[in-house]
Amino acid sequence: MSNSNLTRRGLLKTSAVAGAGVALPTIFTASSAAAYTNEPTGGTVTLGFNVPQTGPYADEGADELRAYELAVEHLNGGGDGGMMNTFTSKALQGNGILGKKVEFVTGDTQTKSDAARASAKSMIEKDGAIMITGGSSSGVAIAVQGLCQEAGVIFMAGLTHSNDTTGKDKKANGFRHFFNAYMSGAALAPVLEKLYGSDRKAYHLTADYTWGWTQEESIVASTEALGWETVNTVKTPLAATDFSSYIAPVLNSGADVLVLNHYGGNMVNSLTNAVQFGLREKQVNGKNFEIVVPLYSRLMAKGAGENVKGIHGSTNWHWSLTDEGSKAFVKSFGEKYGFPPSQAAHTVYCQTLLYADACQRAGSFNPCAVAEALEGFEFDGLGNGKTLYRADDHQCFKDVLVVRGKENPTSEFDLLEVVEVTPAAQVTYEPDHPMFAGGALGSCNPGS
Repeated sequence: MSNSNLTRRGLLKTSAVAGAGVALPTIFTASSAAAYTNEPTGGTVTLGFNVPQTGPYADEGADELRAYELAVEHLNGGGDGGMMNTFTSKALQGNGILGKKVEFVTGDTQTKSDAARASAKSMIEKDGAIMITGGSSSGVAIAVQGLCQEAGVIFMAGLTHSNDTTGKDKKANGFRHFFNAYMSGAALAPVLEKLYGSDRKAYHLTADYTWGWTQEESIVASTEALGWETVNTVKTPLAATDFSSYIAPVLNSGADVLVLNHYGGNMVNSLTNAVQFGLREKQVNGKNFEIVVPLYSRLMAKGAGENVKGIHGSTNWHWSLTDEGSKAFVKSFGEKYGFPPSQAAHTVYCQTLLYADACQRAGSFNPCAVAEALEGFEFDGLGNGKTLYRADDHQCFKDVLVVRGKENPTSEFDLLEVVEVTPAAQVTYEPDHPMFAGGALGSCNPGS
């Protein structure tokens, strides 16, 4: 069987809105000689790592690439094996995937949906990638997930927090390990009520794309259920770097809580502007003014510096966790790079191992066999406790962390502390929950 029979060929006809994940269908054609897209025939298998190497989420992208390289090293038998040693599934042997050495190609999503699709398409068509993974934006994740569904390859989502990724835009070929906006709301609400009470007035600044929209919706719903009032919700451009004009109106709004539905460089800049405007020293409605960052990361905390102290949010994972899986990953990553990994690094490392493990258990690279192996898969040892990859929507369900900025950090990496480990049961919802309604998972596409 020749390589030309194994690689999908076709014309890309796409129009996308950057960051929003809106795209027209991509048209692929494939040789019927291949059993599935990019079926590997030699001694290697190629994975495609598609991350933001430029743009507002570039810090996350850089850490994702570090973790991907570490995962490949471990899969191929290098290093200390990391979380392969703690993972409850023992299918991986350190001899690649199904005996084939793992190789990889990389692309730059630029945190733009059209660029991300073009990059993923190139890796599939030109480089023979059999799986695409990555991204630090839900707009990108949704766009690339749709392309992978059309192309007949598995998409292992990276850092994507929008409800829509495994809600209305879910796909049979796509899988998400990272938690979502609903889970952040469900985990944060009880902590916020305990800290700040049930009589609060909230003002939301929201990144104007799919993640921001669903994060805002989730936090509004969970806090209004406590008795909070939502004073205003204002959308901000993803490309914004100065949020002063958005912060100023908060001062006279009557709000006593500012919710920053921002991530990455956006959050660093908006929080910095809020502190510059003196919001943290204000008293409104007889209460101390508070700021909440629903989706937190160590990389954001480092960028925001002193401004994160005492500010609460949620996170998918943190390097300070003491379970065996987390300790193994932090040790491997730290020895290779000299500093601890971020949650972005953690989730993509897990996704790479989970994909490889599913191939091993299925005995095949066929995306439909891999999908079947992932659906309903229960596992432990990857740093989040017992985890379920739910078959209904391809969302992982696991514990969620509520964190706050440390008042007295001991190093430049010791910036967040875990204040609550919210059990998976508290953040689990029915597959037909209204926030996730509107799309069908559909059928797996093997591509040939």
